[in-house]
Amino acid sequence: MRARLSLLRRLLAVLREPALAVLCCGALLSSHVQAQAFNDPISTSPRGLTDAPSAQERAAEPKNGNAPAGLAPSVTGNAANAAAPAQPALQAPLPPNPATADQPVVFGSQIFTGRFGAVPFTGFNPDYQIAVGDRINVRMWGAFNFEAAQPVDAQGNIFIPNVGPVRVLGVRNADLNAQVEAQIKRVFRSNVGVYATLAAAQPVKVYVTGFVKAPGLYGGLSSDSILYYLDQAGGIDPDRGSYLEVDVLRGGQVRAKFNLYRFLLDGQIEHIQLQDGDTIVAYPRKYTVQVSGEVLNPYVFEFGEQQVPASTVLAVARPKPGATHISIVRKVGPERRSEYHPLSAADDVMIQNGDEVTITADKYPGTILVRIEGAHLGPRSVVLPYGARLKDVIQRLQPAPQANVAALQLFRKSVAQRQREMLEASLRSLETYALTARSATSEEAALRTREAEQILKFVDRARAVQPRGQVVLPEQGDAGETLLEDGDVVFVPETSNLVLVSGEVLFPNALVYHPQATPDDYIAQAGGYNQGADKARLIVVRQNGLVVPATDGTRLNPGDEIMVLPKIETKSVELTRGITQILYQIAVSAKVLLGL
Repeated sequence: MRARLSLLRRLLAVLREPALAVLCCGALLSSHVQAQAFNDPISTSPRGLTDAPSAQERAAEPKNGNAPAGLAPSVTGNAANAAAPAQPALQAPLPPNPATADQPVVFGSQIFTGRFGAVPFTGFNPDYQIAVGDRINVRMWGAFNFEAAQPVDAQGNIFIPNVGPVRVLGVRNADLNAQVEAQIKRVFRSNVGVYATLAAAQPVKVYVTGFVKAPGLYGGLSSDSILYYLDQAGGIDPDRGSYLEVDVLRGGQVRAKFNLYRFLLDGQIEHIQLQDGDTIVAYPRKYTVQVSGEVLNPYVFEFGEQQVPASTVLAVARPKPGATHISIVRKVGPERRSEYHPLSAADDVMIQNGDEVTITADKYPGTILVRIEGAHLGPRSVVLPYGARLKDVIQRLQPAPQANVAALQLFRKSVAQRQREMLEASLRSLETYALTARSATSEEAALRTREAEQILKFVDRARAVQPRGQVVLPEQGDAGETLLEDGDVVFVPETSNLVLVSGEVLFPNALVYHPQATPDDYIAQAGGYNQGADKARLIVVRQNGLVVPATDGTRLNPGDEIMVLPKIETKSVELTRGITQILYQIAVSAKVLLGL
């Protein structure tokens, strides 16, 4: 009783201090919440996230005083398990793609993705040589019956009763039966049948260690390849492990050595019969070279020597047919040095550890290919020397009777690309202005919203237009001196007596050419302007691509096209100017008219 009174006095003294009172209340509240968390299955603790514990689980839970080492006394085993994240299901990841990977990919890392570890191998390997520890199934019948699985002892023999030791060490698997039968026939010359075979599919457990992702003891079959066990261990660590040196140890001695590059490049891998306790060791990575550029295998390659010829690197990287040169960036101390060599000198160029090698394709123009289309009766494609001019094509023309050689048209890919870039720049400026314009009132904001929607639709339609890339040739002068580029198209138009009228007219049509007719005459014949026409913006597009404004004094030629541009009505002068400029660009580059 006295002890309880003393404890009560101490508690009252503590509660007189506000800060200590808060701490005590917090501790009491915390302990109460913890108690409710373990007792209430609907609480927000980890236990509440799962089903309520069963009676067996509660009985199996360790007491606070007997908690396992390393765990806090207040956390039970089941609570810790409930809080632990669930292990994800094993799924083979996709192999890395060197074309999209941010970091350079090590050659060989693409093979360990779970494909080998998912399929065991139980096949027969005829070239396997019998080794110490292998198990040989021996069957004898007739005058003497015997059946047993005999291990190969340290002397390389198996022991058969009434026969004695039979030497099998180093015998090929395909020759095993004949070898055993020949030695047994020395004792039993007749009336005894013999059959001997290697026990190829016995379960074994093999250690996998070294520079692999998950060293450990893995089970499989004795006939499984080392790729099976390496894949079970997560594969070679691409940042540290070697793909050139993987050994199988048996009793501390090297049983076999493997170079995985031989399997990757040539499909060759040695098959050995594994035993319980064998150890597969992946050794540390040796010397590496990063290769990129015009190669079929852009990877980080590993080599066994610190310095190798460039031809050795090219043998595994496989340059593309168009590759011409090899660029080397070498780090020497704090400096970076560069070298550049033709591929023909690859045997004399040495690549060192850590070099960055880039295979390039330096192309020097020798000839160009020009396409001839239209009213032409000869070959449609001609090969010309680099620097050829339009007059060289004209000399090879075989024009059709209706051809108009004086109105040749030239189309170029680079011009079309440039027209596309300029149109895209104008469209982006128009989008920016339409979407960032300020409004003073809510009514003006509503009008600008509707206007912006129309402009965005116009921009989408304008982006779908493909410029033709026509080069404007002079009507008079030295058009034949125009330099040609590879891929140019020379179009030979037919002689025409028509004038096209398009755009904002009632009846766009092709009309017969009249020497005295003016643009207004042709527009009148096409039904006149419609309500959306801008009568102040008429252009004439010549066959050679030249664009001139259409006025009463404009002289028209057969084959010309009169284009009536639409009227642009917006609240902003800048917006009107931008749309009008884009309409001109589209009309000139693609001979297409768009309206807002």
